Amino acid sequence: MAAPGYPSSPAGYVSPPYPSPPYPGPSAPPAPSPGFHDYPGSPQHHMSAPLHPQPDLPPGVAPYLPVSSGTAPSGLEYLSQIDQILIHQKTEALEAVTGFETCNQYELLSIVGQRIFTVQERSSLCARCCCGSLRPLNLQVYDPSGREVIHFIRPLKCTSCCFPCCLQELEVQSPPGHTVGYVAQSWHPFVPKYSLLTETREPVLKVVGPCIMSSCCGDIDFQVKPMCESRSVGRISKHWGGLAKEIFTDADNFGIQFPKDIDVKMKAVLLGACFLLDYVFFERSRAKAERHTVIS
Repeated sequence: MAAPGYPSSPAGYVSPPYPSPPYPGPSAPPAPSPGFHDYPGSPQHHMSAPLHPQPDLPPGVAPYLPVSSGTAPSGLEYLSQIDQILIHQKTEALEAVTGFETCNQYELLSIVGQRIFTVQERSSLCARCCCGSLRPLNLQVYDPSGREVIHFIRPLKCTSCCFPCCLQELEVQSPPGHTVGYVAQSWHPFVPKYSLLTETREPVLKVVGPCIMSSCCGDIDFQVKPMCESRSVGRISKHWGGLAKEIFTDADNFGIQFPKDIDVKMKAVLLGACFLLDYVFFERSRAKAERHTVIS
């Protein structure tokens, strides 16, 4: 039947496909599909997937690693993409021949041998001659373009467990002048332990070494652990460099392994921990040999 005021369809033609009055009201919105909302009844949110998903933890347990926030200090972008780094100390010809202590130099390499950074020690002649491996110093880390990206500051401190109030410490700055963390020795009578701290001195990770260290024909491993020391999440290894190199020089090789998604600032602090371990345990000066324990 045609609507009032409109003629009927001629014979032989079908009715038009559009609806005839009365027209239907607006349809209700479809029910939301499960799984696309934060909670029942909440508005829809478009949540992006986390950059570095972490494993589910039991209720009441805090994450044990500082997850990367996605923003790295200028110059540290490359560190956010890797989980291993090699540290090679350059051999000083003058030091090897005369035994006269010179400023250390290092190269930081990728796992394929590509040079990432170079490191230069800055210390006074008096400090190197009088304090030896305990000397106060600065370490400047440069990228391939010659820009300083990390600055390590080591004050004059003790190493013996007999002086728990004046133990080793290292400040990490990136960029230079902006503190991002600290490495602080934790007192223990037998085992070397170092805490990795944030810029507010909040402890995050620990570096724990063996009770007795001997680099004779083998590597020495320092485990990186959470503060509860329940597991190992990384490692700092002092590599065996060969008999001749170990006897006649103090040039060392290190390897660092850490979770790829850890905060890049904490990766820089781990680098500082490796340099501090090198000076405390493996740096020889004239007649002084390497340290093998926390006491000696």
